[in-house]
Amino acid sequence: MEPHYYNVDINWNTDRKGVMCSPELNEAAGTCIEVATPPEFPKGIPGIWSPEHLFTAAVSSCLMTTFLSIAENSKLNFTHFNCKSKGKLEQIEGKFMISEIILEPTVTISDEKDRERAERVLQKSEAACLISNSIKSKVTMTSKILIG
Repeated sequence: MEPHYYNVDINWNTDRKGVMCSPELNEAAGTCIEVATPPEFPKGIPGIWSPEHLFTAAVSSCLMTTFLSIAENSKLNFTHFNCKSKGKLEQIEGKFMISEIILEPTVTISDEKDRERAERVLQKSEAACLISNSIKSKVTMTSKILIG
């Protein structure tokens, strides 16, 4: 496989805030995201995406897209997928880092007979997630399978 590159540009605009865009994404997709220092740090700004949120979101969204691919290939019938996620920021050996990402996916299936398959698909998705495999943070997953 040839290497792939994903381009992102960031431009500071004021205080501790900037705008992040990708020249590869079309305008209709909302190519720009406002980002800022989180409020836990000096001069941080509440209510705006932070690098810490984006890092956590990268892991969570990768789990979802990996799940969708594996579920399709496994012919898993499901009606809903969502994933709550938390990134744990700590100071370790004098450096701030996201030490752990906690993923809490919930998959809704129509039939109890698909429960075991759904659990296997989630486990495979966690193991195959390329973002999780690319970071040194611990990734913990606690999943729920619902019938509905």
